Amino acid sequence: MRIGFIGAGRLGQALAQRLVATGHEIMLSNSRGREAVQPIAARLGCAAGAAADAARFGAVVVVSVPLKAFDALPAQAIGGRIVVDTCNYYPQRDGEYPELERGQETTSGLLQKALPEAVVVKAFNSVLATHLARGGAPTPDGPLHALPYASDTAVGASIGERLIAAAGFDPVFCGALAGSWRFERARPGYCRALPAEALRSVLEQTTVTDFVPEGSWRT
Repeated sequence: MRIGFIGAGRLGQALAQRLVATGHEIMLSNSRGREAVQPIAARLGCAAGAAADAARFGAVVVVSVPLKAFDALPAQAIGGRIVVDTCNYYPQRDGEYPELERGQETTSGLLQKALPEAVVVKAFNSVLATHLARGGAPTPDGPLHALPYASDTAVGASIGERLIAAAGFDPVFCGALAGSWRFERARPGYCRALPAEALRSVLEQTTVTDFVPEGSWRT
């Protein structure tokens, strides 16, 4: 599969590395242009381009940028493609979004509004870049590390499942984008190396007021 990446930070690089290793064709881009991302692309064994180039590269586009950059995405070039949203909300970086704090909106919902023709899939936002880079090693309980994903369409869900499996993790479908707040940043299931059934249980029990201490997921 040909996949364009808009954003080449730690998470984007880790995901690109995993997908290149399983035979996917990748084009990386970032806000500074092709020349700036070329050394990273060469190291990972993929192509480099501008954001619009990456958007046109294939049928799937991975977006891994700050929320404040949503309005700068090449919406026309992305068009009706499948968009994998790996983004997270950081108030100290993005400013405060009360609707996100209250669980009345999701990052994917905001991205969908910025890309009205696209098919958005929420995935890969709830894993540390270091864990993603080495693939889904078994959890302490034995089974494979599971990752949640959400989409409003069957085709989006299919792509989310396929890419999570290709990266070496156990896919756990969590329904529509409106419920993807359950695995956004600082929620109880965020960045926890859990097997599928345990992850499902945590997500089902998560309420709109459930948050964990800032940074606790890094330990």
